[in-house]
Amino acid sequence: MFDRVLIANRGEIAVRIIRACREMGIHSVAVFSEADEASLHVQMADEAVCIGPAPSRDSYLKIANLISAAEIADVDAIHPGYGFLSENAHFAEICANCNIAFIGPTPENIRRMGDKAVARETMRKAGVPVTPGSDGLVLSKEDAVACAKRIGYPVLVKAAAGGGGKGMRIARNDVSLVQGYMTASAEAERAFGNASVYIEKYVEQARHIEVQVLADHHGNVVHLGERDCSIQRRHQKLLEESPSPAITPDVRRRIGRAAVRAAQSVGYRGAGTVEFLFDVGAREYYFMEMNTRIQVEHPITEEVTGVDLIKAQLLAAAGEKLPFTQKEITFRGHAIEFRVNAENPYRNFAPSPGRIDLVVFPGGRGVRVDSHVYSGLEISPHYDSMIAKLIVRGDSRADAIRILNRALQECAIQGVHTTLPVGQALVGDAHFRRGEYTTAFLEQFMESSFRIQSRGSGEA
Repeated sequence: MFDRVLIANRGEIAVRIIRACREMGIHSVAVFSEADEASLHVQMADEAVCIGPAPSRDSYLKIANLISAAEIADVDAIHPGYGFLSENAHFAEICANCNIAFIGPTPENIRRMGDKAVARETMRKAGVPVTPGSDGLVLSKEDAVACAKRIGYPVLVKAAAGGGGKGMRIARNDVSLVQGYMTASAEAERAFGNASVYIEKYVEQARHIEVQVLADHHGNVVHLGERDCSIQRRHQKLLEESPSPAITPDVRRRIGRAAVRAAQSVGYRGAGTVEFLFDVGAREYYFMEMNTRIQVEHPITEEVTGVDLIKAQLLAAAGEKLPFTQKEITFRGHAIEFRVNAENPYRNFAPSPGRIDLVVFPGGRGVRVDSHVYSGLEISPHYDSMIAKLIVRGDSRADAIRILNRALQECAIQGVHTTLPVGQALVGDAHFRRGEYTTAFLEQFMESSFRIQSRGSGEA
């Protein structure tokens, strides 16, 4: 096992990794930008190294600075967390060249699954269902129109190197497709340095289902069930739950096996997530992409399986065999995660940086809070707006919703706007309570139910 691990990240995921390291007796080394000097992860780590100014490009995305910090601290491994450089194959290669273990998959895994078009073709060959779409990249607007006519509108134009909703456009006719093709390509070039796009059929009534997988260096691969991530706005998740209320036992078995097959087909190592689009009407699932890192929503899988995914990552990266087989993994109860972001939901979710005057997190049965904030902390405009995750577990979905409702009511954050009012309204919605929602649900909820409640409270 590793003696010293550097966490190449910040915020709640850095805190989460530090806690796992401490429980395993591993010396943790935090890195921080000048804006994060007072951050909780800096205070909690055994050691901390400043890596540059506030902008991410000058600190958390600066590979040379991170490697220098790793060498100064004499670490034997780096955990990238999620975001930033977690899916950067070049960073993983440099770590290897410096004899530092990268706690994640191989550079080849990252490259192969990071290119969405290549990943689709890989999955097709492995027998994993993929959404009908283009055969590889679409190289011109004429090719895009020809592909759309073949598979039928509506279609989705997607960046091959994309993520987070960037470089993605829905098209319902030739005119909007040409415009979407040009816009998505330009956006992808700006965001990822790669203008390549492909096309796939857009499923109108869809659920976003992802399956957690774990793989060791000895060829063993298991899945730890699915998470339903359909409560999202502009492809940004807000609430996730496990298991999915839309999946039958038969689909659950099949989609779990498909995720394992996907990981096996690329010789995957470590923790990863295979994402599927579930067509509610047809009751069919299609591969979308594979995230070669830990996910923000990993705690709900931990709550229903009892498996510590961060520790599992560390063990796998150290060459240990998985401590369990697929048959030995058990699932209990229901878990839900709500993301608390420093955003103003009454102003189209505009970022709300500033000083947190007061924070009171909930507790009690079935409640877990993963966060890096405290009263008096200044929320920087330079980074992601998520400041906490409220995670609850109940004996059933109805029980978990009741606990979440209580936790949201108990949670108090003053000084910045947050998404808490959305969560408080959401748990009372009849459609959500019945589990009847798709990826389009939150947008509709914000335009109707939430807006009505906002007017009633005098907020909007």
